[in-house]
Amino acid sequence: MTIWDDLGTVAHTIEYREIDGWRTRVLRAGSGPALVLMHGTGGHLEAFSRNIPALSEHFTVIAYDFPGQGYTTPTERDLEIDAYVGHLAALLDDLDLDRVHLSGESLGGWVAIKFAVEYPERLDRVVLNTPGGTMAAPEVMARIRDLSQAAADDPSEERIRARLEWLMADPSSVTDELVGCRRAIYSRPGFAESMRHVLCLQDPEVRRRNMVTDADLAAVAAPALVIWTSDDPSGPAGAGMDMADKMPNGKFLFIDGAGHWPQWEQQEICDKAVIGFLCGDA
Repeated sequence: MTIWDDLGTVAHTIEYREIDGWRTRVLRAGSGPALVLMHGTGGHLEAFSRNIPALSEHFTVIAYDFPGQGYTTPTERDLEIDAYVGHLAALLDDLDLDRVHLSGESLGGWVAIKFAVEYPERLDRVVLNTPGGTMAAPEVMARIRDLSQAAADDPSEERIRARLEWLMADPSSVTDELVGCRRAIYSRPGFAESMRHVLCLQDPEVRRRNMVTDADLAAVAAPALVIWTSDDPSGPAGAGMDMADKMPNGKFLFIDGAGHWPQWEQQEICDKAVIGFLCGDA
């Protein structure tokens, strides 16, 4: 299956909307309660291409590229978490959405937690898929920074593939099409400089002032599902269990045979769990 095979089966729109000063790429599909999908560092909405068909049977799915990433406007300044939270709030305003479900992977999960704390009245349920923000392991931050910037500086097939394979339990999960999609994005004018600003969150001092605290987790009143995996390179499953335990309505799900993108490597398991949870069945 290819990205087009996935999205080609579903009626959807892709458009660019001016959101909080950013020309933002937004995909919409399906009908029902709104579900917003948010990707990880250096990512793009195609990270969810395998999931949109199933999710759009139950929800109005909205996937978008973060500021400075994907096909959204590159950034010329450092982007800390408040910039992403403000952009998300502005996106919901622009789409006339008062309340939504959120599903965030990695950086997207980090943003979702901070959004839940700042805008509890706008959130129904939240899925935190291998979320960032609670750990600051120097070796992990250095690895993310080095692989990501190298791929942006030299978007060769080899460097892009190395960055993507780091995310996966099985390197063969990285398809040629996914590599090509990311190469096209990373080859855009200004993207290498944009990546430097996006990666500010991998700087220990910057990360420290943006981290998810125990008080943040305690303030997430919405039902929350934390998904962790057997082979996540960002940290052990115990980190996800701890997050779920610290949220008033937190649940934890362990997925075997996946790395940092369980929605990609274990798509059917992930989709079933997310749909069940958001529909109140789990």
